[in-house]
Amino acid sequence: MKPLVSIITPMYNSERYIGETIESVLNQTYTNWEMLIVNDCSNDGSVDIVKEYQKLDKRIKLFSNTTNEGVSYSRNYGIEMSKGKYIAFLDSDDLWLNTKLEKQVAFMERKNIILSYTAYDKINEDGSKRGTIKVLDKLDYTELLKNCLIGLLTSMYRKDSLLKFRFINSKCEDYIFWLKILKEIDYAYGIEESLCKYRVIKGSRSSNKINIVKFHWHIYREIEKLNIFLAIYYYIIYICRGIKRYRK
Repeated sequence: MKPLVSIITPMYNSERYIGETIESVLNQTYTNWEMLIVNDCSNDGSVDIVKEYQKLDKRIKLFSNTTNEGVSYSRNYGIEMSKGKYIAFLDSDDLWLNTKLEKQVAFMERKNIILSYTAYDKINEDGSKRGTIKVLDKLDYTELLKNCLIGLLTSMYRKDSLLKFRFINSKCEDYIFWLKILKEIDYAYGIEESLCKYRVIKGSRSSNKINIVKFHWHIYREIEKLNIFLAIYYYIIYICRGIKRYRK
């Protein structure tokens, strides 16, 4: 039997996009999945939309936080409730191509991989394409320090190998999460084909580039505890790569 994939989706006031996100999961050619949507006290019509989809497919599961806790708490709760061999993440405004799970599970099963990721497209709020983020075929902790090359919506990992890892409540929580993991495993492996669509929302945390750039210095010095010389080295590489990618 094909392994179960647990898809974790935090949701807050996502009525504009959550239906399209769920549809991208329902359209997967790989069918052995559960979608765990964790509602973080939405006050719009998000929950009603999810409940309508639940009537159509029992693989969709809805959980609700009693207070607004943020995406890290919601993802961690989803991890706790998951039953799959593999964990995947899909935010409530992002999309997967319909062969994403099929190709990624096959890739991981064939090569006995713990953590994998794929290339992905960036799209605007209306769905129009902004560009493609390419990836390396593999990366280690040192390479990841130079830039966050693992898009959360593209990632998949084997749960039994990484049971202890959880997101912290912080900016760039996914980047910090991957850095912790890659201190303990040799490599994460990439699929060069673009299999996901990351939606850039005006005013979102990820769209505020200046704050993210500043926070990377904090990651290097306060979280990863790099000495000043290594921190400067990686920070310069990170900024240069960011400028190069932005110009593209």
